[in-house]
Amino acid sequence: MESNSSGKRFPLTRRQFVQSSAAATAGLMASGNFAFAQGSDAIKVGLIGCGGRGTGAAVQAMRSKQNVKLVAMADAFKDRLDSSLENIMEELDDTSCIAVPEENKFVGFDGYKDVIAASDVIILTTPPGFRPMHFEAAIEAGKHVFMEKPVATDAPGIRQVLKTAKKAKEKQLNVVVGLQRHYQTVYREWVNRIHEGAIGDIVTSHVYWNSRGVWVRPRKEGQTEMEYQMRNWYYFNWLCGDHITEQHIHNIDVSNWVKKGYPVRAHGMGGRQVRNGKDHGEIFDHHFVEFEYADGSRMFSQCRHQEGCMNRVTEAFQGTNGYAPKPGVLQTPSGYTIWEHDDENDPNPYQVEHDELFAAVAAGEFKYADAKNGAMSTMTSILGRMATYSGQVIEWEDAIKSDLSLMPKKYAWDAEPPILPDADGYYPIAIPGKTKVL
Repeated sequence: MESNSSGKRFPLTRRQFVQSSAAATAGLMASGNFAFAQGSDAIKVGLIGCGGRGTGAAVQAMRSKQNVKLVAMADAFKDRLDSSLENIMEELDDTSCIAVPEENKFVGFDGYKDVIAASDVIILTTPPGFRPMHFEAAIEAGKHVFMEKPVATDAPGIRQVLKTAKKAKEKQLNVVVGLQRHYQTVYREWVNRIHEGAIGDIVTSHVYWNSRGVWVRPRKEGQTEMEYQMRNWYYFNWLCGDHITEQHIHNIDVSNWVKKGYPVRAHGMGGRQVRNGKDHGEIFDHHFVEFEYADGSRMFSQCRHQEGCMNRVTEAFQGTNGYAPKPGVLQTPSGYTIWEHDDENDPNPYQVEHDELFAAVAAGEFKYADAKNGAMSTMTSILGRMATYSGQVIEWEDAIKSDLSLMPKKYAWDAEPPILPDADGYYPIAIPGKTKVL
């Protein structure tokens, strides 16, 4: 997370812009350089992607204590949009901040364009394969953005996000990425103390997302292949990036945060042993990756989707002068605790990230530029996937320059996705030692 340390406040309010010439107003709003008058102008929020995370993000935006209104929504599926709106209304005590008429409910692959046109702040919570395209469109239109992690599923998408991130900073548009540990008190204090040298130089990072796995949605009669994969997006790399990218990015990102950098190479192993049915698409159910940073230190990364096994979702660090065995704890080399955070009254980081974003937008401040780090940590997870799928040592520079795109050539319900099942309904799976990733 990058911040403008000056806390710069822009001189004109949104009302003053409206009073100026139409041409000047359009130019200023395109640069993101506007504030919202307290108690008068509402910040118009648009939601693109109406699954569970999108629903939660919209509720958190409405609870941000700013004058906000949800005015437009888009999803590939109408049933998802309708259920999302219903759930948002049920979660809120005061629903006066919901103003989504039927004409502002957009269904299909292109609905994001209409939501962007109708809104001031855009929430991007579709499957991550669409993130580069939607992020670029929002920033081109001069809109502030909250977008969920990960921010892409392949190297071309990462390069697109990095290019857009630069443009967002030039336009002074706030961008918050849903790597919410950056907005969590225990992590902020823990990492700050590590950066101050409390345990010396970091020698190894140990990061984990070991769990039972997520939902499976069976194929229904009459579905096209595109609809089936969109409904089951978690199991297809063009949409999800595999769980090393979709979930484990959180822990990988914490290591990058602590190290103040990104790995230079990776190697590892992975495969499918338990979750290997037709309904599990093409992703692995376990990955183990050793990442190397430029200073020679290592990040050891584990993620697993296997029921009945040890679960662990956390991070730990070994320094030259001590340990950080879990978030909120620092120890001497002998194991004596020198600092422990009491997080009993810490605020919900999912709410904090929206509170801080919308406070900045309401005040006309440019403070948040998370997109570059979001892209680089996403790329770290993709580097890990390349290593496990291929069984090779993969260099960062080679990986990020890759032109291998996972995305479809066409977005339509009758279009073919980039991966198809065989005659028996199984999808091709990466084979370490044989699969090419560059």
